[in-house]
Amino acid sequence: MDIAIKILLILHFIGLAAIIGSWLAVIKQPRVVVGMLHGAILQLVTGIALVGLREAEDVVEVNHMKIGIKLLVALAVLVVAIIGLKKEKQNPGSSATLAHVAGGLGILNVIIAVMW
Repeated sequence: MDIAIKILLILHFIGLAAIIGSWLAVIKQPRVVVGMLHGAILQLVTGIALVGLREAEDVVEVNHMKIGIKLLVALAVLVVAIIGLKKEKQNPGSSATLAHVAGGLGILNVIIAVMW
């Protein structure tokens, strides 16, 4: 179980890197890119799996308030990425605000994870 948790945690960090890295890569001409969507999906799936495995271990007490808030933020990133990609497809260059929101929410999730 420990190996599975470590692999999921690595994938979770890769998802985070995809969200924030994609945002930083296009920051001069901000727009929502597919990397943000893929990162959001990866973070959501691996985050849920990590919580499930931690609960199954019954060794570590899971902070459900923190997990709930992080889940809402992750869902918001996913929704923003989906809307931004649709908007970008219709009108290229029109998703700058949504790109900043996705990147900012990704950073917020890191802050919640570390500080709480």
